[in-house]
Amino acid sequence: MEILRRIDELRGVPGPICLAIGVFDGVHLGHQAVIRSAVESARAAGEGNAVVVTFDPHPIRVLRPDDAPRLLTATRHKIELLKRLLGVEYLLVVPFDEAFSRWPAERFIEALGGACEPLRQISVGEKWSFGYRRAGDLKLLKEVGERDGFEVCGVEPVAVDGEVVSSSAIRLAVQEGDFGRAARLLGREYTVLGTVIEGRKLGRELGFPTANLTVHNEEFPPLGVYAVTVTLDGREVRGVGNLGHRPTVEGGEVKRMLEVHLFDVDEDLYGKDLEVQFSCYLRAEEKFESLDALKAQIGRDVAAAREMG
Repeated sequence: MEILRRIDELRGVPGPICLAIGVFDGVHLGHQAVIRSAVESARAAGEGNAVVVTFDPHPIRVLRPDDAPRLLTATRHKIELLKRLLGVEYLLVVPFDEAFSRWPAERFIEALGGACEPLRQISVGEKWSFGYRRAGDLKLLKEVGERDGFEVCGVEPVAVDGEVVSSSAIRLAVQEGDFGRAARLLGREYTVLGTVIEGRKLGRELGFPTANLTVHNEEFPPLGVYAVTVTLDGREVRGVGNLGHRPTVEGGEVKRMLEVHLFDVDEDLYGKDLEVQFSCYLRAEEKFESLDALKAQIGRDVAAAREMG
C-alpha cells in the first residue's frame, strides 16, 4: 500500500479514482463498508484505483483536545490495519491542524477533485460531516458531485445483532472488558499497538523478562493481568500481559502502563512495534509483600496462560 501525505500527491495515482473518506478510528465493520464501496466501484469500472482518505491526528484532538477520548487505533495502527484490507492500494493521510480545520467543506472537496485525474466517486458514511464547523454533509457532496461530474455514495450504518456499529460503542465495550462484543463490531479481535521501550529490567531479574510498551494513545481494557497474543514481525506469539500501575515495584505511583512477557522469545525487542490482543482476563492487579511473592504469582499466571493453548 502506498501512503500519500498531501492532497496534491493524488495526481500520481492512476485514475479514474474512487475515494473512501473518513476518520476510520478502529477500521470497524462500518468503516470497512465505506471502503468496500470505493473498492468495488473502482473494480466495476475495470480501471482506476480506490484511495482511502483519512486524517492525522484525529480531528477531535485538534478541535476539542480536552474532550478527546483515547483512540481505538492511532494512525500508525490504522495504517497497519488498512494494509490488510484487500483492494486498498493507496492511502492518503491528510495532516489535520488548526489551519486545515478552517477549510470550508467545499474547498476540501474541490481540492480532492482537482488532484484526481479524474475523480469518479466519493464514498462516505451517510451521516459523516466535515469542513469548517462541520458544515459539509452528504447533501453538499452530492451537489458538488452533480456540478463537477463525480458520483457520491452515502453508505448506511452497519448493524450487528441489532446494534449499530460505532467507534464509541466499541470503545465502551473495551473499557468494560467485553472483548466479544468489541470483536463482533470490529470484525476482528481488538488489539492495541505499542512500541517497546527500555524499562528497569526487573522482569528479567525475576526470570520473566518483559517488554514495556508505549501505547499510541489507544483505548485500554480494565486494569489487570491477561493472557495475550502478540503479533511480532508478522508472527503470533502467546504470553502474559500486565496492564496497570505496578504497585509492588513502583508503589502504584506510575501512570498506567502495559508490559508483556512473551513465551519462548529471546531476542532484542527494543524499538519494535507489538500488536497486543487481550485474549483472556486472568486476575486483578495487586500489590505483593515481596518480590518473591510477585515472582511466584507470575509463575502461576504464566502456567495458566500456557494451559489455555
